[in-house]
Amino acid sequence: MPEYFTIEGGRPLRGEIAPSGNKNAALPALAATLLTDEPVILHNLPAIRDVQTMGALLQTLGVEVQQRDPHSWELNAGGVSAPRAPQEVEQFVQAIRGSILITGPLLARLGEAAIPAPGGDVIGRRRVDTHFLAFEALGAHVTEGQYYGVKAERLHGADILLDEASVTGTENAVMAAVLAQGTTIIRNAASEPHVQDLCQLLNAMGAQIEGIGTNALVIQGVEKLHGAEFTVSADHVEVGSYIALAAATCGELLIRNAGAQHLRMIKMVFERLGVTFEIRGADVFVPAEQSRVIAPDMGNAIPTIKDAPWPAFPADLMSMTLVLATQCDGVVLFHDHMFESRLFFVDKLIPMGARIVLCDPHRALSYGPSPLHGDEMESPDIRAGMALLVAALAAEGQSIIRNIRQIDRGYERIEAKLGPLGARIRRCSADESRSGG
Repeated sequence: MPEYFTIEGGRPLRGEIAPSGNKNAALPALAATLLTDEPVILHNLPAIRDVQTMGALLQTLGVEVQQRDPHSWELNAGGVSAPRAPQEVEQFVQAIRGSILITGPLLARLGEAAIPAPGGDVIGRRRVDTHFLAFEALGAHVTEGQYYGVKAERLHGADILLDEASVTGTENAVMAAVLAQGTTIIRNAASEPHVQDLCQLLNAMGAQIEGIGTNALVIQGVEKLHGAEFTVSADHVEVGSYIALAAATCGELLIRNAGAQHLRMIKMVFERLGVTFEIRGADVFVPAEQSRVIAPDMGNAIPTIKDAPWPAFPADLMSMTLVLATQCDGVVLFHDHMFESRLFFVDKLIPMGARIVLCDPHRALSYGPSPLHGDEMESPDIRAGMALLVAALAAEGQSIIRNIRQIDRGYERIEAKLGPLGARIRRCSADESRSGG
C-alpha cells in the first residue's frame, strides 16, 4: 500500500549523522560490472530503491548478485553472453534514469545493446543524444525507433567532444571506450564526484584512464577487464541536504565521513545565505549559531544561485537550498537552467507560508524569512521530496508528505536517520489512515 510521512515540525535537530554512499556513483558502478566476467565487490552501496532496481535489472541480464550485507554486493556477470530483448528489461529501464548506463558496457563487451527510453524523475526533458553521439564516434551504428539500439563489431578509439557535459553520457562513453581499440579522448567530460568514482573503479578493474576529475579524459583501450573490490564514496548531495536541514531548523549537526573534499562550492553558496559549516578532517560540523542573512552581490544587487556542471553548484541541491533560503533574511534568485520543471515544486511551499515567486520554469525568487506552517503535500521527485521534508521539519505544526517512494529512491531510511536527531517523523501506510491509526 502507498506509504506517507507524518511530520511534527518546529524542532531544532541535533546530533550526529552519516551519509550513505553516493546514489549517482552506485548506479554506474553496478553497470560497470557488466564489463568483466569476473566478480566485482562493491561496498557502501546505499540501501535505496534505485539501487535495488538497478540490481534487479542486472539480474534480468544474467548477472549473479549476492548481497553480503545491505551495503556490500558481489556481482558476477560471467553468465551474460547475449543482449536481452528490450521488452525483457523494460519495466526496470523505465523506472530509473540510470538504467541507460547498461548500454555502454553491453556494447563494449557484447557488441550490441537495445533499450527503451529510460525513465526517472519528471523534472523536464532529459535528452540522451550525447550518449549515442559518443557511441557513433567510437564506431557503433545507432538505430532509433521504439527502442534505442547500438551495434559494432569492434569499437575504435576516437577524439570525442561531447555536445554537453552530461554525467551519464560521460559515464557511458567511458565504459564503452575502456575496451575499444586504441586511444580515446573525451573532451567536455563531466567531472562530478560520481564520475570520478566510476573512473577509479574501472582503473581498479584494469582500465587505463587518465585525467580523472578533469574535463578531458584520456583512455587507453585494453583487451579485457578483471574483477575488483571498490568502496563507493559518500553522497555529497545527501551531505548538502543535511547541512540545509540543520540550518533551516536552527539545529546543530556533526556529519561523519562527509567527503569534505567535494564540498567547497556547496560551502561557498551556503555562505551567501548566511549559513556556514566547519570541515573537521573527514567530518563536517554545522553549528546552531548562524546569521541566516543573505549577502547581496556588489552594488547591493539581488544575488543569484545557479546550478551548472561540476565543480559548480550541483543541480540536485537546488530544491533543498531554495527551502533553506525561505528561512534566511533577504532576497535571492534561484536559476535552474538545466531542468525546466524542477522548480515547479514551489507551489507546495507557498501554501506553507513561503514567499516565493516562480518567475518562469527555470527561475524562482525567494523573499525571507518566511515562517512556515504544516501542510499536506505530495513528493514529485527525489530532491523535491527531500526539500519538502526539510520544509516540514522547519515548519510549525503537522505536515503529511505523500508519494514518499520518490524520497526512498534517493535517501536510505531517512526517518530512521533523522529520528535520533530529534525529528518527529513517522512512516505510515494507507491502511493506517483508513483505520484511523
